[in-house]
Amino acid sequence: MAIKSRKPAILLLEDGSFFEGTSLGKIGTATGEICYNTGMTGYQEIYTDPSYYGQIIINTSSHIGNYGTVDHEQESACPQINGVIINEYSEIYSRSDSDESLEEYFIKNNTVAIYDIDTRKLVKYIRDKGAMNAIISSQILDVEKLKKLLSEVPPMKNLELSSKVTTKKEYTHGDKNSKIKIAVLDLGCKKSILENFSSRGALCKVFPAKTSFSEMESWKPDGFFISNGPGDPASMDYAVNTVKDIINNEKPVFGICLGHQILARACDISTYKLHNGHRGINHPVKNLNSGKSEVTSQNHGFAVSMDEIQKSKSIDLTHINLNDDTVEGIKVKGKKAFSVQYHPESSPGPHDSRYLFDDFISMIKK
Repeated sequence: MAIKSRKPAILLLEDGSFFEGTSLGKIGTATGEICYNTGMTGYQEIYTDPSYYGQIIINTSSHIGNYGTVDHEQESACPQINGVIINEYSEIYSRSDSDESLEEYFIKNNTVAIYDIDTRKLVKYIRDKGAMNAIISSQILDVEKLKKLLSEVPPMKNLELSSKVTTKKEYTHGDKNSKIKIAVLDLGCKKSILENFSSRGALCKVFPAKTSFSEMESWKPDGFFISNGPGDPASMDYAVNTVKDIINNEKPVFGICLGHQILARACDISTYKLHNGHRGINHPVKNLNSGKSEVTSQNHGFAVSMDEIQKSKSIDLTHINLNDDTVEGIKVKGKKAFSVQYHPESSPGPHDSRYLFDDFISMIKK
């Protein structure tokens, strides 16, 4: 395969640090919060996860693009990330069922990327300095112009983004003749979550993020699911108020990631922004009820207050992060409502935690 000539590109961080690299994908400029994912595989699932909306992703794995892309590995209709940072881009992809190269995929989806970046050095720097905004460009190479553009980008804290990625209209997923009906509040739901429900015989009806409880309840669901998604949960009072009504309805409730944070806030537990966030497919979590540890897939920049959970009389802590002791799971006392901070559906990642879908279905059946 002939390697085409490429344009130079620049990565500039909010604190003034900049890195020179090579352009990939669309020639253009992209801004957003910079963060890193430590997964060795699953780059297409990462790029299409709505929880990454508004962010620039660093892939810490050295080689990216070596297995191309396939349509069925999408977690949403298109990439949700604003930009991508790679160490070494693989011009050749070897998977026989690939539909196209990663670069062709980027160009088709108007995604700006940069490679030839020392991602090990960059990740170590961000790990120490914390999350910040960044800009990558293969269009503008003047650092001063890039600094001006970057200064206009709002921080992730206090950003409400679920309304940007939620479905515009209701739709169903699964067997229309199913006896189990789950109402999904779509804050940025991944396709694989819906597939985990449908593979267990449930019919999901997916509702836009700002749907009221009464509208969802009119479908007469047997349970409610609060999805993952992007942004700061502290800016989502509309979802918090809806979930308060859902909890009081007494039907089973399950939340994942942002849905976990919204459930906590609905119980008057606060959330906060993490120094760097947790993003990868190898995060150890302990189930405090079973005593077993799980290797989990994670993607979040905010967390639930451990101090307030420990003092709460209405919430039980069910899971804890073994790396930093942050909250990974909760259950509402006296209610059929629980949630986890990580992604039990994985995609990408290990399947250690898929039992949670079984638990939720069992709760509905009872």
